[in-house]
Amino acid sequence: MHGSGKTIRRPRRWALAVVALLACSALMLLGGCTSGIAGDKGTLKVGVRADIIGFGYLNEKTGKYYGLEIDIATEMASRMGYGDVEFVTVTPDDRKEMLSEGKVDALVACYSIADSRKKNFDFSPAYYNNAVVMVVQNSSLIDQLSGLKGGTIGTMAGANTAPMLAQKMADEGFSDGEVRSANEDNTDVQFDNYHLLQYASYQELSDALEEGLVDGMALDGAIAKTYMNDERHTLDDFSIDPQEYGVATQKDSDLSEPVATTIQSMLDDGTIDQLIDKWD
Repeated sequence: MHGSGKTIRRPRRWALAVVALLACSALMLLGGCTSGIAGDKGTLKVGVRADIIGFGYLNEKTGKYYGLEIDIATEMASRMGYGDVEFVTVTPDDRKEMLSEGKVDALVACYSIADSRKKNFDFSPAYYNNAVVMVVQNSSLIDQLSGLKGGTIGTMAGANTAPMLAQKMADEGFSDGEVRSANEDNTDVQFDNYHLLQYASYQELSDALEEGLVDGMALDGAIAKTYMNDERHTLDDFSIDPQEYGVATQKDSDLSEPVATTIQSMLDDGTIDQLIDKWD
């Protein structure tokens, strides 16, 4: 996944990994080492995306999920001793409630680590870095952010892109950051130099760009790859500081520490790097 995201690279401790593997193998012969694959903790229910190719994508014909985050969740559950993983589709609109209400045990769903979210959830170490980009149609002839002045920008409702966009525009002097008008759910907001519309799904956002309802769409670069084509490009002079994706669990839950420890071990031994390379 070059260009739109950067992995959190960690030193590959291959020697230690080999020693540990050999030691575990020896102990298994003596019945003293158990494998996570043969876990006895039952099923771990994980909230994932179903619409992001390369991260979490549901093949509706087969009912199977595919992607980097699917593999991460599967390996994580195995190492934690779970015998099975149940994947549950979540969206930016409902994932917070799904985790808060215990409908899923964890989120591995392009969920960026943010201070506002840490008030309600615990996060593992980041397993993926990703920046927000701005996508426009080639036919718009817009090649710089300044070309969007007076225009309409679309984002995904439920994501944290909209507030970050507002801050970025203010920091860049593109806008004074003051809201001129807004509807009740803030899906239609007017600023001084641009109009913000938020959509219920990325597909609707992409369609709005194609239909000319918005002049640009701001979204995570990794997600943007799903909706790119020969008729679109990203603006080279626009990027919002990298977003770090982490596994979210309920605040102070029994899962929080094991999840964090397991993801860290997957970073340390190079597993995350290998999975990212697989889906690159």
